[in-house]
Amino acid sequence: MRLEGKTAIVTGAGSGIGRATAIDFAREGAQVVVADINASAGEETVAEIEKTGGEARFAKVDVASYESVEHLVQQAVAHFGKLDIMHNNAGTGNPPHNVMDMPIEEYQRVVNVNQNGVFYGIKAAAHAMEDSGGVIINTASIYAGIADRKRFPYHASKGAVVSMTKAAALDLAKYNIRVTGIAPGLIETGIVEDWKSDPDVWAIIEKAQMRRKAGKPEEVAKLVSFLASDDASFLNAHVYHVDDGAAAFKR
Repeated sequence: MRLEGKTAIVTGAGSGIGRATAIDFAREGAQVVVADINASAGEETVAEIEKTGGEARFAKVDVASYESVEHLVQQAVAHFGKLDIMHNNAGTGNPPHNVMDMPIEEYQRVVNVNQNGVFYGIKAAAHAMEDSGGVIINTASIYAGIADRKRFPYHASKGAVVSMTKAAALDLAKYNIRVTGIAPGLIETGIVEDWKSDPDVWAIIEKAQMRRKAGKPEEVAKLVSFLASDDASFLNAHVYHVDDGAAAFKR
């Protein structure tokens, strides 16, 4: 129960890494605000948590809007009395386009969610934590540091998350707020379902992993829970890979 007595927000908690993290936070004793733009998915996560005796509530959020994120944080504090942990996890991908053909509105959509949404979460959470300290954890990607074809806005936004994590950690250190991040590799979430629908494509993708397999959201969640806990009290400003080494070798 490493997070007993803590209050946490997880954005994008209706599915994938966000859902697994919200469930693991609750298992570790935290009161969890399950935040997502999809209300039915978010309520499903709450039900999963409550099924095992955990405490959670759903809050709808559009992370591309600062007003929405600010309201989310205010709701958490009003309901639970404080905010100790903020996991800025909500994110989106983009359809494949060469950078020359990338629609401007598509670039802006991805950046608004993946980059601006993390900034809004950092800013709103920091205001709630400035008197008591806390932990902010941002979801980046191994694609912040390596390139794939036709994913320009995704790379741009996730690279920004890494830099924002470092800069925010420096700004917020005097408030005893730690800011860290995670960089997942290939994880079996909804974003890869299209790839899995074609066995030949999925076999090629898995072969590109060091141990020839994708990770599970629950494996990522364990790292997030650790980073949120006092066991990680001297970890700050870094983004930690959870990719089974995929970004460490040449394919």
